[in-house]
Amino acid sequence: MRTTTETTGTGSSNSPGAGQSGLQGVPVSPVNAPRPLWKVFLFFLAPMLLSNILQSLSGTLNNVYVGQMLGVGALAAVSSFFPVMFFFIAFIIGLGAGASVLIGQAWGARDVAKAKAVAGTTLTVGVLMGLVIAVFGGAFTTPMLAALGTPPDVLADSTRYARIMLIAMPGVFIFLLATAMLRGVGDTVTPLLTLLISTLIGLVVTPALIRGWGGLPQLGVASGAWASVLSFAVATTWLGFRLRQRKSPLAPDAEFMRNLRIQPHLLKAVLRIGVPTGVQMIVVALAEVVLLSMVNGFGSNATAAYGAVNQVVAYVQFPAISIAITASILGAQAIGAGRANRLGAIAKTALLMNLVLTGGLVLLGYLFSRPLMGFFITSAPVIEIAQTLLHIMLWSLVVFGMASALSGIMRASGSVLVPTLISIFCILGVEVPVAWVMSHRIGLDGVWVAYPVTFGAMLLLQTAYYQLVWRKKSIHRLV
Repeated sequence: MRTTTETTGTGSSNSPGAGQSGLQGVPVSPVNAPRPLWKVFLFFLAPMLLSNILQSLSGTLNNVYVGQMLGVGALAAVSSFFPVMFFFIAFIIGLGAGASVLIGQAWGARDVAKAKAVAGTTLTVGVLMGLVIAVFGGAFTTPMLAALGTPPDVLADSTRYARIMLIAMPGVFIFLLATAMLRGVGDTVTPLLTLLISTLIGLVVTPALIRGWGGLPQLGVASGAWASVLSFAVATTWLGFRLRQRKSPLAPDAEFMRNLRIQPHLLKAVLRIGVPTGVQMIVVALAEVVLLSMVNGFGSNATAAYGAVNQVVAYVQFPAISIAITASILGAQAIGAGRANRLGAIAKTALLMNLVLTGGLVLLGYLFSRPLMGFFITSAPVIEIAQTLLHIMLWSLVVFGMASALSGIMRASGSVLVPTLISIFCILGVEVPVAWVMSHRIGLDGVWVAYPVTFGAMLLLQTAYYQLVWRKKSIHRLV
């Protein structure tokens, strides 16, 4: 693999662009750093990978506490809300992806004012969406969960958990968007520290509310939701203070506050990238809802196994997701700096990183599948179900990572429509039909057979578009 070195700014106060931004301690565009590309990639990737792990760790710890301290029924109640939560944050994930690409291009071009303006527009839209979800989602929680076929024996507990999380959506959206947009300016350490604070708070508060330590009320299944809300609130407050202290370009200071408004031309550019990405995430969420409905038909043990498998799969996916995000942001910064010729090298590095990191975790997942399932589940029959499901699809996450890396590098240039349509086609035209057919033929295992089939089709089509079409396009800055 050929690596490329560049010899511009280092991120110190004397480097190009540092005086313009007033930034202290946050590196300038990593793609311009004087080191081999694979080292730049690892430097940027490592904090992001840890951040993504910590972002899920609070949810995992909640599930561990719920499963071990409250039982399988409580775990099924929490698991039933997972696709709903994913559905409502899907557009925010897309919005953050679009904003991070535009902020990355602006940062690569040293256009700090544009980075602030993009962030302000994005955050304003995110808060407004969160308020809408808080009002309508909180009001219709029970009908929504019932429509999913949530088992009647866990519906009440699932509703209590879900309503708290839905009402807290404005704050959750601020948290998610802030940590995503910071990566666009090359800061992956601050999101890591923020998520560490959030996770540690959840680690302490969740069991305290389950058991009623220190005179606190015993809140049962709702304990995890309240702990999540508290952890997001405290961590976001700390994040604001840290960004101001470090004079980050995205710090909530007077200049940034003036950009907390919707600028139509910037919103259009963000949505051009964010809407297809968000739609893709929504389609993924809807497919998960359909698959969960199929799983629910096999009873609450199957639902609990679904939740445990999802937790392990999420961690194995994190390298793949983090690598795709890193490729997208480094690619955007390269385009902003006028170095689009580096995109091919960034793509090759991303594919190799996925093979090593995601592949390594997949291997560990197979070696320790039984203890991993036992970490979430106490019932031996449910452990057997979950372990079988994990074995069926775990290997295909390497294939998923390859397809995600190619999609990420194309997103950096603003090419999102066709890669998104490919993903949507694979989800709707492959995953759901295969899951339905195979579940009727071989039972619960058939639902999980759909994943490797879908990821294989996705990689094949994304590679074809990348090689035959995208590489021949002219690449330029979007805003």
